[in-house]
Amino acid sequence: MKNLKLIILIFSISISCSQENLSDKYAESITSNELSDLLYEFASDKFEGRETGEPGQKLAVNFIRDFYKSNEIDKADKTEDYFQKLLVDVPGKMVTFPYSFPDSVRGFMMNEKEVNWIETENVAAIIKGSVHPDEYIIISAHLDHVGKRGDDIYNGADDDGSGSMALLELAQAFKLAESEGNGPKRSIVFLHVTGEEKGLLGSEYYTMDPLYSLEKTITNLNVDMIGRTDPNRGSDNDRYIYLIGSDRLSSKLHETSEEVNNRTINLELDYTFNELDDPNNFYERSDHFNFAKNNIPVIFYFSGTHEDYHGTGDTPDKIRYDLLTERTKLIFYTAWEIANMDKKIEVDKE
Repeated sequence: MKNLKLIILIFSISISCSQENLSDKYAESITSNELSDLLYEFASDKFEGRETGEPGQKLAVNFIRDFYKSNEIDKADKTEDYFQKLLVDVPGKMVTFPYSFPDSVRGFMMNEKEVNWIETENVAAIIKGSVHPDEYIIISAHLDHVGKRGDDIYNGADDDGSGSMALLELAQAFKLAESEGNGPKRSIVFLHVTGEEKGLLGSEYYTMDPLYSLEKTITNLNVDMIGRTDPNRGSDNDRYIYLIGSDRLSSKLHETSEEVNNRTINLELDYTFNELDDPNNFYERSDHFNFAKNNIPVIFYFSGTHEDYHGTGDTPDKIRYDLLTERTKLIFYTAWEIANMDKKIEVDKE
């Protein structure tokens, strides 16, 4: 009888450890080689800097959509072949009537003969939750960059090729888990927004015409520039990530983020730019801000600016793929925890 009890105890411990190690198993599917291969393509000259509405941006959304298709990751609801189409105001680009505008498009006058709007696209995919499918975690990154200036191409490898390709690796890892019967309990939406460089337009549009209820959206993890290091940080430790916004709306989100990091990747979490009086005002300068304005708790993952920020030198060969991989894994672990925890993230701050 004692032997039987011992066997049962060992079996129970084994199951518990197995569950705890599941996230490790799928995090290991995120690799530097895959991130490098994806980013060298996405930030190549062929995409011409991915300026909103330009041919290179159309190549970019097709590239992202085709990745989701090839990995059998479902398109988000209410999209057209993974695309959420919208119109953005881009100086110098004219749309001539007649034109079929969606009813939800903001701020234009139908009586004008010509308006500064062009059509562009967010790209959205989803892995639906197995237990709470109507609770949503949105992981976002912007797919656009600043394009071309004359013969110069601004490739935007870090800004935000790094975040865009991190999302693809994250989605692939969660899909692998789902295919083995270990999918997330809550739904995860992978949202690639357009028009960030034009004023956070894609994320603004999403929050005005959401694919999924904002009231059921429990958090937004936004990934924008996580591939390099900040030369002005004043530290020799490259294993860091700036976190912005994690404690602004939800104590639980901040605590979860810290705890997950401590037991997994153990990066230095740097809150320098999270200060309310930060002169850079990064909290309002990336797509998470449109979610935060709608009372959705956010974390903005960011590794800082550098000498090639918005310059022609932001190329894939300068990315620190070792750091990009670690940072992507941290986001995976954090999303895994939020998606599978018993009690959902709640707002408890103004």
